[in-house]
Amino acid sequence: MRIKKVATYVVLAFVVFYLFTRPAEAAATVNGVFDGLITAANQLAVFLTGVAV
Repeated sequence: MRIKKVATYVVLAFVVFYLFTRPAEAAATVNGVFDGLITAANQLAVFLTGVAV
């Protein structure tokens, strides 16, 4: 349990460091993640539409 808490703090510290040192790249990364989620949602909608028909 303690290892999980320490790992969470390490990841959070890295994210904050990345945001402050490379804000443009961090924004591009976030945009890429959202684009991927939107693509996945669209593909799921196409699949469900195909199953329902």
